[in-house]
Amino acid sequence: MCEDNKICRLTPESDFVDLAVEVFSLLADATRVKIILSLRDEELSVNHLADIVDKSPTSVSQHLARLRMSRMVTTRHEGTKVFYRLTDEHARRLVIDAVEQAEHAIGRSHHHVDGDKGEES
Repeated sequence: MCEDNKICRLTPESDFVDLAVEVFSLLADATRVKIILSLRDEELSVNHLADIVDKSPTSVSQHLARLRMSRMVTTRHEGTKVFYRLTDEHARRLVIDAVEQAEHAIGRSHHHVDGDKGEES
């Protein structure tokens, strides 16, 4: 048995590999990636998200339902309005890492120089 549980979860034999594949499958949709990116800094209503991702509110609601079932987003009710936000930083980080990987794949760099230290971050 592993003493460090975090390291144990990150082996090819991990019980979480299949669940990780489900997460990637869920995020293998442009609308859901756009929703995650839209929610990275603030909570938004369905209508606002629909405007941002250029989809109907009905379509966005269906995508949000899947993201909610996977516990990537959560809701807050204010009167009759429902606001969505990311449950935690994991989905945000996954999507940002994927976009940055895509930038590398086409030869663009997302790295910037830290002015104080003169280092790339």
